Amino acid sequence: QVQLVESGGGLVQAGGSLRLSCVASGNPLSRYAMAWYRQPPGKQRELVAVITSSGTTNYADSVKGRFTISRDNAKNTMYLQMNSLKPEDTAVYYCNKRFNDLYSWGQGTQVTVSS
Repeated sequence: QVQLVESGGGLVQAGGSLRLSCVASGNPLSRYAMAWYRQPPGKQRELVAVITSSGTTNYADSVKGRFTISRDNAKNTMYLQMNSLKPEDTAVYYCNKRFNDLYSWGQGTQVTVSS
């Protein structure tokens, strides 16, 4: 059973940066397309960024140019570098597969951006 553990969130002022980490146990992250998702307060979970097994990346329009998704296969860890943060980026951030038979969701990591 794959376990996903997200970390790196926190409270930051608008314009600041954070780097989130997602560690997976039980299966190589590089095997599937993986993604970062977020759930803003009172809203549904939304897709933020994707990295395919070959390393191709895609981003939601709202974060394009500000966020960078990456993966360290040796550490079986995925990252989300978030720069130029805005208050609307405030959410709980989760990692998971992008398609088909998602793993059980982790607890996520809270990102709060103050104006």
